[in-house]
Amino acid sequence: MGARVELRRQQRTQTNRLLRIAISSAVTMLLVIGYAIGDMTDVLPGVLTLSDVANPSYASPQSARAASVLTGKADRTRAIDATAAQQLIDAFAADPSVGTDFSIVIADAKGTVVASHEPQTQREPASTMKTLTALAASSVLDMGSTLETGAYLEGSGQSATVYLKGSGDMLLGSGQSDPNHVNGRAGLGTLASDTAAALNQRGITSVTLKYDDTVFADPRYPATIAKNNPGNMYYTAVSSMAVDGGRQWTADDKHDPDLFTSYPLLSMTPAVDAASTFAQRLTQYGITVNGSPSAQRVPQGLSPIATVQSATLAEIMAFTLRHSDNTLAEEFGRLLANATGNENSPTGATTAVKQELDKLGVSTNGLVMADCSGLSDGSRLTATTLVEVQERNVKIGAAVAQAEGLSIPGLVGTAKNRLTDQSVAGQLRVKTGSLAQVTSMAGNVSRTKGGLLSFAVIVNNPTNLYSARIAINTFMSSLAGL
Repeated sequence: MGARVELRRQQRTQTNRLLRIAISSAVTMLLVIGYAIGDMTDVLPGVLTLSDVANPSYASPQSARAASVLTGKADRTRAIDATAAQQLIDAFAADPSVGTDFSIVIADAKGTVVASHEPQTQREPASTMKTLTALAASSVLDMGSTLETGAYLEGSGQSATVYLKGSGDMLLGSGQSDPNHVNGRAGLGTLASDTAAALNQRGITSVTLKYDDTVFADPRYPATIAKNNPGNMYYTAVSSMAVDGGRQWTADDKHDPDLFTSYPLLSMTPAVDAASTFAQRLTQYGITVNGSPSAQRVPQGLSPIATVQSATLAEIMAFTLRHSDNTLAEEFGRLLANATGNENSPTGATTAVKQELDKLGVSTNGLVMADCSGLSDGSRLTATTLVEVQERNVKIGAAVAQAEGLSIPGLVGTAKNRLTDQSVAGQLRVKTGSLAQVTSMAGNVSRTKGGLLSFAVIVNNPTNLYSARIAINTFMSSLAGL
């Protein structure tokens, strides 16, 4: 009896539950249908409607604007008034600060000399020598390529060794890679972060660190560079890697990494410093580095577990010329020597530069290269050689990278403040040179009235170096008016 009562009670409960579900579903359906009717009749907001919808109208499409040229093609046939050109040279020669030990050449866009003074006399060129190296290197090297710095792993567990290997990036950053600058484009902090991640994947938390600095062979210093490099301020050894070119800024120095004018002392051990910085960054990312980094070539057969890439060689070339960086100029000579099968040495670098200039048809009569930068004592060349190199800059060719890096008087580079007529700012591209008894300049000019020209001026042993520089400024600024 009790069982039948319990059964009837359960049946009523089940019936009630089903009834509630049915009523809830019906109410929900009625609400949905009601809202849909309200939406269609525009009583309630929504996307449905029974009203006519007007087709949208659009303005007629405009035709694309045809590409245009910002400036016309240079008139390479426009003649230069030879008399006016010679008058500029005569005015320069009349300045008593210049002395008598100087050469000048003015040439048209075809390379024809229109006025000159002692163009075939050997002179000490100072940093205008860099234009020779730049032309030769950019004519051979792939200027769109980059320099890789990589970390290589040998072994596992507690016996793991990480090798830091560079291929010549002497503008490494100490922190994260910086895509907005040439100097620091590849950062040792980024390399360390990626390396630590690769080590963690392998369960490695402690390593020995070695660095491979063998891309350039000894000697690293040109033979006579010490005379003009007091305190190691203007040149340090070319190396497979360096942070900020080896510059040792003080804590108070703040500057754009691509724009600076002072000359801090340079490290004499740039590769060691780069390896030590990398070790510090690895530690920051949780990897214990046992002992101090030591030099050793990467064993054959290893592949990198992490890499960073420098700016392109073209960008590094521009940085080199605009800062007149002696170390990087020497490095481009060494890269050229390696690429052409010459000896991996300072002598091999200068030999490679001269060979390429000869191939390009640049006059090398009287050329003596003590190095690739012009800093070393003993370099000699003629103004003819300098102007022929510059004449290549006003031609379309493979070596355009070396022309793009020249200083623009009035705007950027070592000649930024050398212009005496601001109305011609942007019309000249030049390379400056300065030593204790040398002031020089070479470049090319977009003439105000049309046409192009190239020029070179070298002054040795002036009676007043400062005033002779000003005389060059005046001469250079006046060339645009020819």
